[in-house]
Amino acid sequence: MKKSGGSVAAFIANVAPEKRRRDAETMVALLRDITGREPELWGTIVGFGSCHYRYPTGTEGDVPIAAFAPRKQATTVYLLDAGAHAAELAELGPHETGAGCLYLKDLEKVDLDVLRGVIETDYRRVLDGDTGYATYTVTD
Repeated sequence: MKKSGGSVAAFIANVAPEKRRRDAETMVALLRDITGREPELWGTIVGFGSCHYRYPTGTEGDVPIAAFAPRKQATTVYLLDAGAHAAELAELGPHETGAGCLYLKDLEKVDLDVLRGVIETDYRRVLDGDTGYATYTVTD
C-alpha cells in the first residue's frame, strides 16, 4: 500500500452520506489526538504515520500505523486483530468486526472512550515493533 497524496479535507468533504462524513471528521480528530500525527491519504484510506511490516513467511509491505476508511455502509477502523479486543468491544456499542477491521455504522452510538482505548492499544503495539505475529518498523 502506498500513500496517494491529495487533500484529506477535500476527500472527507466528498464523503456521503452526511453521517459518514460527520463520523470521518470525528475519526480524524480522534486519531490525530491519539497519534500526534497528521492524516494522509492512502487511496481511500485515511492513515496516520506509516510503518513497514514483515511476517515470518516473508510477506511484507507498508501500511499506516493507524487508519480508517469512510465507506458507504460503515466507517472501517483498521486494527491488528479485532479478536484481541473482544472484552473492550463488548462495551463499545453497535459494531461488527472482521479479522482486522472494526465496522461502525454510527459513531454517535458507540462509546468513544472505548474506541480510543482499542486504537491506542494497537497503536502502541505497532510502535513497540512486534505484534506477536509480524514485526513492524515505523518509517515516519
